[in-house]
Amino acid sequence: MSANPTRFVVQKHDATRLHYDFRLEMDGVLKSWAVPKEPPTEAGVKRLAVEVEDHELSYIDFEGTIPEGKYGAGTVEIWDKGTYTLKHRSKDKLVFTLHGQRLKGDYTLIRFKADKNWLLLKNKT
Repeated sequence: MSANPTRFVVQKHDATRLHYDFRLEMDGVLKSWAVPKEPPTEAGVKRLAVEVEDHELSYIDFEGTIPEGKYGAGTVEIWDKGTYTLKHRSKDKLVFTLHGQRLKGDYTLIRFKADKNWLLLKNKT
């Protein structure tokens, strides 16, 4: 697929509920998923990842507080960032290698049926 690494970020987002925003630079935007629990760092661990709207590329470096009354109000901090290499892409499945500080190795995102729920898992080596 892609020989050139592209960027990813995981933002810890303490909003209505604490969650992690998992974002992959793709198609000129940040494809984004809200992950209710900490993203997996060990092989075989699976996490729900709910697809949310795309974000602008400039959001990749965002840390700070989103004011009350605004969408996503709460505190955002970068939990991990780095590059990734895309290995496979289809409508319902992404396979990629992450090169971050915390998240390293091969991962898969698989869509449940035809909705916004995906499964994020670290692949066994």
